[in-house]
Amino acid sequence: MRLLVLEYLRAAHYVEAEYDGILQLTVIVILALVALFIGLRLYSVLGERTGHEQQPILKPADQDARVEPRVTHPPATLSTPDNGADLAYVPLAGPGVRAILAADPSFDVARFLEGAKAAYRLILEAFWKGELDTLKPHVDPHVYETFETAVEQRAKDGLTLDNRLVTIEQAVISEANVERSLALVTVRFEADIAAVTRNAEGQVVAGSMSDAVQTRDLWTFRRDLASRDPNWLLIETDEEA
Repeated sequence: MRLLVLEYLRAAHYVEAEYDGILQLTVIVILALVALFIGLRLYSVLGERTGHEQQPILKPADQDARVEPRVTHPPATLSTPDNGADLAYVPLAGPGVRAILAADPSFDVARFLEGAKAAYRLILEAFWKGELDTLKPHVDPHVYETFETAVEQRAKDGLTLDNRLVTIEQAVISEANVERSLALVTVRFEADIAAVTRNAEGQVVAGSMSDAVQTRDLWTFRRDLASRDPNWLLIETDEEA
């Protein structure tokens, strides 16, 4: 009888332990389902856009920042002997250059300087050769008269110029301004020129082709910004003191 009681108690303890295990497993499964349900609800709520989401905050631009306009052509850069920096115009000419840009947004400093250097070479070579018809379209009437007088006097004296423009070392805008619709730009040219003067017999009376002379000229060009004519006229020439 005692053995039967012990076996009964052992079996009851086993059944109770097994029941407790099933109960714990059931509780874990229920808790997992509850957690999954809550997670799905949170995702359905937080995953929706209501139109009231906070927009990203953009940092304001620095007030000192400036956006430089893009230039379609490479800028004509020239070295200064003082600090080696590159420039197209001296600081004092800056306000005048900006005034021209404001009046004519198509004005391109680099392109202008390239054109000025081409005009410098063309006008000088035409003057040296006495080809007045070549330089006439590029200069103001009173400048043309000055060149014409010099060429005629040279012919009377029986002299000819055998000059050669070796190189243009610098071409920098030294002054610029706008007067109504007229833009005036002064360019400082620094060039090496081999100059020779010959007499009627072709003999050298001055200069040397083997010894180039450094020259510094100030040429002023003018253009009517209201005109469709894109060309600039040479209105004044001077030597830098």
